Amino acid sequence: MAQRTRRTVRDLRRDSRAAVLQRLYFEGSMSRQELGPATGLSSGSVSNVVAELVAEGLVEEAGSVESDGGRPRTLLRVNPRSGHLIGIDVGETRVRIEAFDFTLSELARTERPLAENLYEVGVIVEHIRSGIEEVLAATGLPADGLLGVGIGVPGVVERDPLRGSVVHGQTIGWDAVPLEALLRESGGLPDSVPYFIDNGAKTLGQAEMWFGAGRGARSAVAILFGSGVGACLFPEDAPQGQALEWGHLTVHVGGRRCRCGSPGCLEAYAGAEAVLQRWQEAGGTPPEGVDEETRLTALLSAAAPQDGGEPDPAARTVIRETAEYLGAGLAGLINLLQPERILVGGWAGLQFGAGFLEEVRAHAVAYSLRHPAAKVTMDLGKLGPDAVTVGAATLPLADFLGRGGRGTTPVQEATPPAWRAALEDRVLN
Repeated sequence: MAQRTRRTVRDLRRDSRAAVLQRLYFEGSMSRQELGPATGLSSGSVSNVVAELVAEGLVEEAGSVESDGGRPRTLLRVNPRSGHLIGIDVGETRVRIEAFDFTLSELARTERPLAENLYEVGVIVEHIRSGIEEVLAATGLPADGLLGVGIGVPGVVERDPLRGSVVHGQTIGWDAVPLEALLRESGGLPDSVPYFIDNGAKTLGQAEMWFGAGRGARSAVAILFGSGVGACLFPEDAPQGQALEWGHLTVHVGGRRCRCGSPGCLEAYAGAEAVLQRWQEAGGTPPEGVDEETRLTALLSAAAPQDGGEPDPAARTVIRETAEYLGAGLAGLINLLQPERILVGGWAGLQFGAGFLEEVRAHAVAYSLRHPAAKVTMDLGKLGPDAVTVGAATLPLADFLGRGGRGTTPVQEATPPAWRAALEDRVLN
C-alpha cells in the first residue's frame, strides 16, 4: 500500500506564507485583493498571512491605488531591509564576495585575486572568511542576521550528511573537499547562518533565468566560459537546474591534454587558458605580467583590431578555430537537449561573445540537426561578470522564500513545484 503523505496545519500555513511572499517578490507590489486570485488563497487567509508578514517586517505597505467605485486599495511589497544575503564566486582568477539586501540590490563587494592555477584549499577558505568579514563591516550588518551565504564553485558538488557540501573539482585539484565543513571550522559565521554551495555555471544560469537573458524561456542551457568552460541545463517543468561538465565533452579523439588529465576535451581547445596557450604556440605574443583576462583582451584585439588595422594572422586563426570548437560543442547540447535558449556568460564568454558570437552561432547551426537548431536562440547573458555572485545569493533566497520566510534550518532538497510555478508566472509576465 502506498504511504499517505500527511500535511499538518503548520505545513499549510508555511505554504500559504510562501505563496504570498513569492508573489510579492516576483511580481512586485500587489493589493490584498489581487493576492487572493494570484495565490489561490481565500481573502481571510490572505489577510491573516499578510498581517503576519507585516508584523515580522518581511512585507510593508507601498502606497495605494484607486479602485473602481470603492476605497483606494493599499499596495504591499517585500521589505528590502527585511533580510540580507551574501553571494560568492570562487572563480578562476579571483574570489568575489558581495552583500545584498532582500531584493538583491548590492550593498558591498570585495575581491581576492588568485595566483594563476593556484587553488590551495586553505587559501580559498581564508579568502571567503575574510571577504565575508569585510563586506559585513562595510555594511554594518550583523553576521547572525544573514539569511544565508551562497557560493558558486568549479566542479561537482554533492551533499554529505555529515560534512555538508563536498566539492569535486578535478580541474583545480580538489578531490572531495568538504568546503562547508572547512568554512564552519574557520569560525567566520555563527552556526545559525546556512551555507549553500553549488556549481558556478548553475548559479550563473539561475541568475540569468530569474533576472536576465533567460527570463521567459521554458528551457535553457547556460554557458559559463572562463579559464575553463561549464554549463547548466534548465529543462522544462523541472524544479531546478542541472550542472553539466560540458567542458569535458570529447571534441578531438587523441587531442590536446585537458586540465582534467584527459585528451581532447572541449576545455582544452575553448577554455580561455587553452586559447591563450594555443595563441602562443601559433607564434603569438601574449602580454606578460598581466592577468588572464587582460591577455584574452589582447588576443581578441589582435584578431579584430578596433582601429581598422590588419588583424594578426595567428590570433585570427586561433579565434576562428575556437569559435568552431565552441559551435561544435554547442551543437552537441542542441542535438541532445533541444533547449529553447542558450545563454553565454562568464568573463571570457562576455568578452569573446561581444565580437564573435555570430561565428559561434553559425558553427553551432552547421553542426546541429536542422529541426532543433531552428528552434533555439543564442544570446549573451545580461547580468555581466556579477552573474555568478547574484546567482549564488539566490540559493539561500530561494530556500527562505520556499519556507515562507520562517526558520533557520536550510531545506537542501529540490525546489518544490510551487516555487517553479511562481517563477514561471513571473518571467512570462
